[in-house]
Amino acid sequence: MSEIPYKIYLSENEMPKSWHNIRAVMKEPHDPMLHPGTLKPCVTEDLLPIFCKSLAEQELNFTDEFIEIPEEIRSFYKMYRPSPLVRAYCLEKELGTPAKIYYKFEGTNTSGSHKLNSAAAQVYYAKKEGITSLTTETGAGQWGTALAMACVYFGVGLTVYMVKVSAEQKPYRRYAMETYGAKVVASPSDTTESGRKILAENPGTGGSLGCAISEAIETAIKTQNCKYVLGSVLDHVLLHQSVIGLETKAACDMYGIRPDVIIGCAGGGSNLGGLISPFMADKIRGKNDISFIAAEPASCPSLTRGTYAYDFGDTCRTTPLMRMYTVGSSYIPSPNHAGGLRFHGMSPILSKLYHDGYISAKSYVQSDVFAAATLFARSEGTLPAPESAHAIKAAIDEAVKCRETGEEKTILFGLTGTGYFDLTAYNSYNAGTMTDSVPSDEDLEKGFAGLPKV
Repeated sequence: MSEIPYKIYLSENEMPKSWHNIRAVMKEPHDPMLHPGTLKPCVTEDLLPIFCKSLAEQELNFTDEFIEIPEEIRSFYKMYRPSPLVRAYCLEKELGTPAKIYYKFEGTNTSGSHKLNSAAAQVYYAKKEGITSLTTETGAGQWGTALAMACVYFGVGLTVYMVKVSAEQKPYRRYAMETYGAKVVASPSDTTESGRKILAENPGTGGSLGCAISEAIETAIKTQNCKYVLGSVLDHVLLHQSVIGLETKAACDMYGIRPDVIIGCAGGGSNLGGLISPFMADKIRGKNDISFIAAEPASCPSLTRGTYAYDFGDTCRTTPLMRMYTVGSSYIPSPNHAGGLRFHGMSPILSKLYHDGYISAKSYVQSDVFAAATLFARSEGTLPAPESAHAIKAAIDEAVKCRETGEEKTILFGLTGTGYFDLTAYNSYNAGTMTDSVPSDEDLEKGFAGLPKV
């Protein structure tokens, strides 16, 4: 076995040529997406008013384990991929742990996160089908930034509805999106019927991803030659993000690295789903016994305290219904700093894997998350995004357990992006003004009470 360097890079020629579709491997598929009007399983035609045809077909593909990545997308990927798999030697030393810690670093592109992997794919398919503009939502801004980059590259217009509290906390994200040519609207806004309705019912609200999705979908439907694209949750997004896991597995195989634990932060599920996809396929086939951990915010605990039920993906209840772990589409989480993890539900794929016992989940309050982020930054040198720091916190906890027990486990986590646009949050932590918010059972019951009767 070769000596393991700090950073493992694949060559361009070793980059995946196909995405991995975990649904084709799962022993039992997740329950079908339902049409909101008929409550019957969606077919491709049901999704076309909102999505491009190619993406709708990918969303409903449960049979093909590998789906070819078009050459135009692979060419785009080559600008920033393959991304490195990093051995966290300095963090290991700081923790005094016998564990080996690795992280797949997705923050090497200008958007600062893994979101560009699906953004490039979705915009490519839109352009190929003759779509001239797109709408979307964004929480912390990573997805909006990535989509703006992809849209200007392929020559497609873009309107981004950014969760209002994130727009206020992270104005530089808006500036970045606007630099790439996107129009950015703080959501909820008075520019759509959905936004006006939400504001009337919740005056002064900081918004949520569910609110922003409602506005983006409404705009897409009412705008000629325009479609809506989503940065997480949906099956085709996890498909595109599987490039992360495929590269990671190739790097592990190259150096004989055998992870015992794989960890990812979880909001809607795109990065975790992409990271674990090929490893999960092997686990389902009985080829490994890896423990998979989803790390989520205590302020929006869809896996750890949610319920497994059919729910809408947006606040105004316009999307198809998906069976997932959810705290209810009407739930608006506290305005914490992990904007990308504030979605009320979880990917149907990850929800099913969690429900069937293939994944465990942990939730953390943000002050503990930022303590872990700060420790990581001071030892490894990279300032992590607040979302990514949830995975760091879980990885540190696992490494500390190894220190206490003497186990020499191999821990791998996803570092989804950088936190250089999140310095307001770091300042809050450093100044001791950061607060933690955890919903009460009564708060969650209000969200559950609004679940559709399916």
